[in-house]
Amino acid sequence: MNNLFQRIITSGILFLIVSTSLFYNKYIWLFFLTMVSLIVFIEFNNLINKIWKKKKYIVHNFNIFSLLFLLIVIYVSYDSYNKPPSELVFIILICIFSDIGGYVIGNLVGGKKLTKISPNKTISGSIGSFIFSLFPIVIFWWFSNFINHWSFKAESSLKLIPLCLFLCLICQLGDLFISYFKRKAKMEDTGSILPGHGGLLDRIDGIIFVLPAAYLIDKIFF
Repeated sequence: MNNLFQRIITSGILFLIVSTSLFYNKYIWLFFLTMVSLIVFIEFNNLINKIWKKKKYIVHNFNIFSLLFLLIVIYVSYDSYNKPPSELVFIILICIFSDIGGYVIGNLVGGKKLTKISPNKTISGSIGSFIFSLFPIVIFWWFSNFINHWSFKAESSLKLIPLCLFLCLICQLGDLFISYFKRKAKMEDTGSILPGHGGLLDRIDGIIFVLPAAYLIDKIFF
Protein backbone atom coordinates (compact mmCIF):
# COMPACT_ATOMS: atom_id res chain seq x y z
CA MET A 1 0.00 0.00 0.00
CA ASN A 2 2.87 2.36 0.75
CA ASN A 3 4.37 1.72 -2.68
CA LEU A 4 0.97 2.25 -4.33
CA PHE A 5 0.57 5.55 -2.49
CA GLN A 6 4.03 6.65 -3.66
CA ARG A 7 3.22 5.69 -7.26
CA ILE A 8 -0.04 7.65 -7.24
CA ILE A 9 1.53 10.74 -5.65
CA THR A 10 4.49 10.64 -8.05
CA SER A 11 2.18 10.18 -11.06
CA GLY A 12 0.03 13.08 -9.87
CA ILE A 13 3.02 15.41 -9.49
CA LEU A 14 4.38 14.41 -12.89
CA PHE A 15 1.00 14.97 -14.49
CA LEU A 16 0.83 18.43 -12.90
CA ILE A 17 4.30 19.29 -14.23
CA VAL A 18 3.41 17.99 -17.69
CA SER A 19 0.12 19.92 -17.78
CA THR A 20 1.73 23.13 -16.54
CA SER A 21 4.52 22.89 -19.12
CA LEU A 22 2.07 22.07 -21.90
CA PHE A 23 -0.36 24.89 -21.21
CA TYR A 24 2.22 27.56 -20.27
CA ASN A 25 3.91 28.10 -23.65
CA LYS A 26 5.54 26.09 -26.40
CA TYR A 27 9.09 26.97 -25.38
CA ILE A 28 8.65 25.69 -21.84
CA TRP A 29 7.02 22.59 -23.29
CA LEU A 30 9.95 22.03 -25.67
CA PHE A 31 12.44 22.50 -22.84
CA PHE A 32 10.52 20.00 -20.71
CA LEU A 33 10.44 17.45 -23.54
CA THR A 34 14.18 17.87 -24.14
CA MET A 35 15.08 17.39 -20.46
CA VAL A 36 12.86 14.32 -20.12
CA SER A 37 14.30 12.80 -23.29
CA LEU A 38 17.85 13.42 -22.09
CA ILE A 39 17.20 11.63 -18.79
CA VAL A 40 15.47 8.75 -20.55
CA PHE A 41 18.36 8.46 -23.02
CA ILE A 42 20.88 8.27 -20.16
CA GLU A 43 18.83 5.65 -18.29
CA PHE A 44 18.41 3.49 -21.39
CA ASN A 45 22.11 3.88 -22.21
CA ASN A 46 22.96 2.60 -18.73
CA LEU A 47 20.82 -0.48 -19.37
CA ILE A 48 22.49 -1.20 -22.70
CA ASN A 49 25.97 -0.66 -21.29
CA LYS A 50 25.27 -3.09 -18.50
CA ILE A 51 24.08 -5.77 -20.94
CA TRP A 52 26.70 -5.32 -23.66
CA LYS A 53 29.54 -3.54 -21.86
CA LYS A 54 32.13 -5.48 -23.89
CA LYS A 55 30.38 -4.97 -27.24
CA LYS A 56 30.61 -1.26 -27.81
CA TYR A 57 29.32 -1.46 -31.39
CA ILE A 58 26.00 -2.83 -30.11
CA VAL A 59 25.80 -0.05 -27.51
CA HIS A 60 26.62 2.50 -30.21
CA ASN A 61 23.86 1.21 -32.51
CA PHE A 62 21.30 1.20 -29.71
CA ASN A 63 22.30 4.75 -28.78
CA ILE A 64 21.68 5.92 -32.34
CA PHE A 65 18.33 4.12 -32.48
CA SER A 66 17.16 5.43 -29.10
CA LEU A 67 18.27 8.99 -29.95
CA LEU A 68 16.36 8.97 -33.24
CA PHE A 69 13.32 7.48 -31.56
CA LEU A 70 13.33 10.11 -28.80
CA LEU A 71 13.65 12.86 -31.40
CA ILE A 72 10.47 11.47 -33.00
CA VAL A 73 8.75 11.49 -29.60
CA ILE A 74 9.82 15.11 -29.06
CA TYR A 75 8.52 16.08 -32.50
CA VAL A 76 5.08 14.46 -32.16
CA SER A 77 4.72 15.84 -28.62
CA TYR A 78 5.77 19.36 -29.63
CA ASP A 79 3.43 19.21 -32.62
CA SER A 80 0.57 19.01 -30.12
CA TYR A 81 0.59 22.83 -30.14
CA ASN A 82 -1.09 22.63 -33.54
CA LYS A 83 -4.04 20.90 -31.85
CA PRO A 84 -6.00 21.39 -28.63
CA PRO A 85 -3.59 20.48 -25.76
CA SER A 86 -6.43 18.53 -24.14
CA GLU A 87 -5.87 15.80 -26.76
CA LEU A 88 -2.36 15.15 -25.48
CA VAL A 89 -3.56 15.27 -21.88
CA PHE A 90 -6.17 12.64 -22.76
CA ILE A 91 -3.52 10.34 -24.27
CA ILE A 92 -1.22 10.73 -21.25
CA LEU A 93 -4.12 9.97 -18.91
CA ILE A 94 -4.77 6.72 -20.80
CA CYS A 95 -1.21 5.64 -20.04
CA ILE A 96 -1.35 6.75 -16.40
CA PHE A 97 -4.60 4.92 -15.70
CA SER A 98 -3.38 1.89 -17.62
CA ASP A 99 -0.36 1.74 -15.32
CA ILE A 100 -2.46 2.25 -12.18
CA GLY A 101 -5.00 -0.38 -13.28
CA GLY A 102 -2.30 -2.96 -13.95
CA TYR A 103 -0.67 -2.33 -10.60
CA VAL A 104 -3.85 -2.24 -8.50
CA ILE A 105 -5.73 -5.16 -10.08
CA GLY A 106 -2.56 -7.20 -10.48
CA ASN A 107 -1.78 -6.90 -6.78
CA LEU A 108 -5.36 -7.36 -5.58
CA VAL A 109 -6.30 -10.30 -7.80
CA GLY A 110 -2.95 -11.84 -8.68
CA GLY A 111 -3.17 -15.11 -10.58
CA LYS A 112 -1.32 -16.44 -13.60
CA LYS A 113 1.78 -14.58 -14.78
CA LEU A 114 1.50 -12.71 -18.05
CA THR A 115 5.01 -13.38 -19.35
CA LYS A 116 8.47 -14.44 -18.21
CA ILE A 117 9.84 -11.10 -19.41
CA SER A 118 8.32 -9.36 -16.40
CA PRO A 119 7.50 -11.86 -13.60
CA ASN A 120 5.53 -9.28 -11.59
CA LYS A 121 2.96 -8.77 -14.35
CA THR A 122 -0.16 -10.92 -14.35
CA ILE A 123 -3.02 -11.56 -16.75
CA SER A 124 -5.41 -9.98 -14.24
CA GLY A 125 -3.19 -6.89 -14.14
CA SER A 126 -3.27 -6.65 -17.93
CA ILE A 127 -7.07 -6.83 -17.90
CA GLY A 128 -7.09 -4.18 -15.17
CA SER A 129 -4.97 -1.94 -17.40
CA PHE A 130 -7.50 -2.21 -20.22
CA ILE A 131 -10.40 -1.42 -17.89
CA PHE A 132 -8.69 1.53 -16.20
CA SER A 133 -7.57 2.95 -19.56
CA LEU A 134 -11.23 3.85 -20.19
CA PHE A 135 -11.38 6.12 -17.11
CA PRO A 136 -10.12 9.22 -19.00
CA ILE A 137 -13.28 9.03 -21.13
CA VAL A 138 -15.39 9.35 -17.98
CA ILE A 139 -13.18 12.17 -16.65
CA PHE A 140 -13.37 14.18 -19.89
CA TRP A 141 -17.10 13.59 -20.20
CA TRP A 142 -17.58 14.82 -16.62
CA PHE A 143 -15.51 17.96 -17.26
CA SER A 144 -17.41 18.65 -20.48
CA ASN A 145 -20.52 19.25 -18.37
CA PHE A 146 -18.80 22.22 -16.75
CA ILE A 147 -16.73 23.60 -19.64
CA ASN A 148 -19.12 24.80 -22.32
CA HIS A 149 -16.66 25.12 -25.21
CA TRP A 150 -15.63 21.48 -24.99
CA SER A 151 -17.22 19.30 -27.66
CA PHE A 152 -16.73 16.11 -25.68
CA LYS A 153 -20.15 14.46 -25.71
CA ALA A 154 -21.43 11.03 -24.76
CA GLU A 155 -21.82 9.88 -28.37
CA SER A 156 -18.25 10.86 -29.27
CA SER A 157 -16.89 9.28 -26.09
CA LEU A 158 -18.17 5.86 -27.15
CA LYS A 159 -16.05 6.11 -30.30
CA LEU A 160 -12.97 6.59 -28.13
CA ILE A 161 -13.27 3.20 -26.44
CA PRO A 162 -11.42 1.29 -29.21
CA LEU A 163 -8.75 4.01 -29.27
CA CYS A 164 -8.21 3.78 -25.50
CA LEU A 165 -7.97 0.00 -25.61
CA PHE A 166 -5.52 0.03 -28.51
CA LEU A 167 -3.29 2.68 -26.92
CA CYS A 168 -3.43 0.72 -23.67
CA LEU A 169 -2.14 -2.31 -25.59
CA ILE A 170 0.74 -0.23 -27.01
CA CYS A 171 1.44 1.09 -23.51
CA GLN A 172 1.69 -2.43 -22.09
CA LEU A 173 3.88 -3.61 -24.95
CA GLY A 174 6.19 -0.62 -24.43
CA ASP A 175 6.39 -1.50 -20.75
CA LEU A 176 7.31 -5.10 -21.62
CA PHE A 177 9.88 -3.92 -24.16
CA ILE A 178 11.79 -1.96 -21.52
CA SER A 179 11.24 -4.75 -18.98
CA TYR A 180 13.01 -7.12 -21.36
CA PHE A 181 16.15 -4.99 -21.26
CA LYS A 182 15.91 -4.56 -17.49
CA ARG A 183 15.70 -8.34 -17.09
CA LYS A 184 18.74 -8.88 -19.34
CA ALA A 185 20.64 -6.24 -17.37
CA LYS A 186 19.45 -7.83 -14.10
CA MET A 187 18.12 -4.48 -12.93
CA GLU A 188 14.79 -3.95 -11.21
CA ASP A 189 14.55 -0.26 -12.16
CA THR A 190 16.23 2.01 -14.69
CA GLY A 191 17.01 4.53 -11.94
CA SER A 192 15.84 5.95 -8.62
CA ILE A 193 14.72 9.48 -9.51
CA LEU A 194 10.99 8.82 -8.95
CA PRO A 195 9.67 7.43 -5.63
CA GLY A 196 7.53 4.34 -6.17
CA HIS A 197 8.54 3.99 -9.81
CA GLY A 198 12.33 4.00 -9.98
CA GLY A 199 13.73 5.79 -13.00
CA LEU A 200 11.96 8.20 -15.30
CA LEU A 201 12.02 5.54 -18.02
CA ASP A 202 10.19 3.17 -15.65
CA ARG A 203 7.35 5.71 -15.44
CA ILE A 204 7.05 6.67 -19.09
CA ASP A 205 8.17 3.46 -20.82
CA GLY A 206 4.66 3.01 -22.19
CA ILE A 207 4.00 6.68 -22.94
CA ILE A 208 6.99 7.11 -25.26
CA PHE A 209 5.59 4.36 -27.49
CA VAL A 210 1.97 5.50 -27.24
CA LEU A 211 2.68 9.07 -28.38
CA PRO A 212 3.99 8.16 -31.88
CA ALA A 213 1.23 5.54 -32.25
CA ALA A 214 -1.46 8.09 -31.35
CA TYR A 215 0.11 10.61 -33.73
CA LEU A 216 -0.06 8.14 -36.64
CA ILE A 217 -3.66 7.22 -35.81
CA ASP A 218 -4.59 10.90 -35.80
CA LYS A 219 -2.91 11.50 -39.17
CA ILE A 220 -4.45 8.44 -40.81
CA PHE A 221 -7.97 8.32 -39.41
CA PHE A 222 -8.81 11.84 -38.25
